[in-house]
Amino acid sequence: MNKINLLIVEDTPSESDALIKVFEANNYNVVGVATNHKDALALFWSNKIDIVIVDIFLNGSPDGIAFAETINVLPNASKPLVFLTSSTDMHIFERAKLTKPFSYLMKPFNELEILFALELAVEKFYGQKDVFLSDEENTVISEEFLFIKKGKSLKKVHVLDIIYIEVEEKYCNIVTENEKFLILISLTKILELLDENLFSRTHRNYIVNIQKITEIIPIDNLIVLIGGHKVTLSEKYKDILKKVRILR
Repeated sequence: MNKINLLIVEDTPSESDALIKVFEANNYNVVGVATNHKDALALFWSNKIDIVIVDIFLNGSPDGIAFAETINVLPNASKPLVFLTSSTDMHIFERAKLTKPFSYLMKPFNELEILFALELAVEKFYGQKDVFLSDEENTVISEEFLFIKKGKSLKKVHVLDIIYIEVEEKYCNIVTENEKFLILISLTKILELLDENLFSRTHRNYIVNIQKITEIIPIDNLIVLIGGHKVTLSEKYKDILKKVRILR
């Protein structure tokens, strides 16, 4: 499981230090702090960023908005963005709103407010409404990652690292090469969100990553996965044989 990478764009050291303290205490990874538009873009392009926290005014100019406008117009560059500001200027607010931020917070911020903003940014960006506010689910799934709510923070797991998923009623046991963890999400929902070309159901209780299959033994109703993991292959789901071209 990896930490979520945050970029802070803030020109006041006391403000950025306070943000770093909150984020690191809640297991987020701050990849850098930029104090101007140019440095913000340089850090953005040189790091794998998950969420950007941006002060609207940098050195007296609304360069935070200019930064947001820049990354929004480039293909596949957009990321969940949270604005921070002490400005009450409605013209500035209207311009900022055009960049479609996922939260707009007034300074001074408090810890829970900023942490909730991160959750909402991830939910909205990946189009999954109220996931972190629900008692039924606690995971947002994108094409690349699972974002999992753990306490007051979010964790991420690369989808390609998943070997298989074992379903237990409303829970899904996610097994990767390095760890195993339980998330609260329904089978129906996780099947809707996972790429059907990459993941396939083999049994009412199992979903496997097709790329992690090392052997299929139809006579024993068994699939062997990387790391020696074994799952059941039921008659109903033997269509998976059509998806696997090479058995190693």
